[in-house]
Parts: sequence; C-alpha cells; structure tokens
Amino acid sequence: MDILSKLERKYGRFAVPNLMLYVIILNAAGFLISRVNPGLLEYLCWDFYAILHGQVWRLVTFIMFPFSTSLLSFMLFAFVYYSIGNALERAWGVFRFNLYIYVGLLGHIIGAILIYFAFGLNMYILNTGYLNTSLFLALAMTYPEMQFYLMFLIPIKAKWMALVSIAYLVYSLIVGSVSTRIMIIMSLLNFILFAALMFKNSRFNPRDLGRRVQFRQKMQAAPSGRQLHKCTVCGRTDADYPDLEFRYCSKCAGAHEYCMEHLYTHVHIQGQ
Repeated sequence: MDILSKLERKYGRFAVPNLMLYVIILNAAGFLISRVNPGLLEYLCWDFYAILHGQVWRLVTFIMFPFSTSLLSFMLFAFVYYSIGNALERAWGVFRFNLYIYVGLLGHIIGAILIYFAFGLNMYILNTGYLNTSLFLALAMTYPEMQFYLMFLIPIKAKWMALVSIAYLVYSLIVGSVSTRIMIIMSLLNFILFAALMFKNSRFNPRDLGRRVQFRQKMQAAPSGRQLHKCTVCGRTDADYPDLEFRYCSKCAGAHEYCMEHLYTHVHIQGQ
C-alpha cells in the first residue's frame, strides 16, 4: 500500500468535500473587503512579524487576499479555478485533493517564513498565485488533452498551456532573486511531491484517474442497449461481444480503448 493510501485510510474521514468552494468563498470575502474597506486587508494579509506578536489569524486569513480587485477578472478567476478544483476532486478523490491544497498552502507559509529569517523580508502581499498555478499544472497532468479557449477564440490543449507555465517558472527561477526562487519552489512543493508519488503508483497515475472519470461519465451517459466499449484496432464492441473485456492504454495519448487481444500488441498512439 502506498503512502497516500495509508494516509487516506487513517485520516480520510477528516477530508472536506468541495474544498475549492470554501477557498473561493474566502477569496470572495477578501474581494468584498477590498471594495468596501481596503484598510481592513492590512489586518488580514500575511505579516510574519505580527504573527510572532500574537496575530496568529494571519496564518489563515492571508488566503483572503483577493486575486484581483477587478470584478470581471475575479469572477473569471472564481469560475475557472472552482471548475479546476471540482475536476481534480472528482478524479483524485476528496482526501487527495484536500491534501494537495493543504500542502500547497503550507509551502507558501514555509517559504515566507524562510525568506523572513534568511533575508529579513516580510512578504505582506502573500497571495495564492502559485497555488493557482499548481492547480492548473495538476489539471494538465490529469487531463492533458483538455481544451481551453485562449481569448475565448483560440483552442489550445492543457498540456501546451502547462508547458508555457513551466517555461515561465523556469525563467523566473533563472533570473529571479533568491527569495523568488524560494517562493516558487516551496509554493509548488505540492505539485512536485504529488507528481512523484502519484506517477510512482500506476493505480493512482493522474492520467489514468482522469480516464477513469471519463469512462464513468461515458457509462452513465450511454443509452441502454448501446455500445460502451470499442477496440481502437479491430473495432469490436461490447454490444457485439458482451463477454469481451476492454481496457484503456496508459501509454497512448488520449482515451483509447482496446480489447484484451490487442491491449498489449497495438502500436501506441502518440500525442500531437
């Protein structure tokens, strides 16, 4: 049993369903405060000096610092990241998604504390921008073929957008200050750890988890008496051969099914 399964068995009952909704609500509360009484945000944002002097609520309330003070930008942000959070929670399960969020937030906190003690810098504006980046990278890892529409017009797959994000992060690591490097590495610790742990265990390979969700949706949507499975090589379906078993191939790009006769003998389909 892998470490994530052990943790889930022991602590899974404490997982919070629909956690992304609560994160968005906290950010929305911060957005409203920024519009009504901006000065109040000074008592909610990250300030490690103040935390050391008793204002411990800042360890949590820094999450409320709004992504944007523009209503349109904030609404778009809330919709996109709530959708991403729901998609990951359905694919990974409630506990794993909870752990991913908590490790990401903990990475933000540890990074800010390290910078405070190493350089004496107090990061008053500690938002969750890198956490949002880690969520998108996780989505691209789980659903690499998912399409987004750049400027609502240009279709682009999640895997290509993720590569652009990674290239920008690498560039920031190269040209940024030491404090910037610390924040990037620590804030993306959740993505680094989960990518290593989940890919190590094929049962919880994120791409396979994504395919399983798509498969369950396909089964629920399929009308009674219609085929659910079709071999990519020979074209046989479960409607014609009800006793035939079908499996998805984890090495093929996209969701391609094969009968057991061709599962291990087909030529793998590469991504574009």
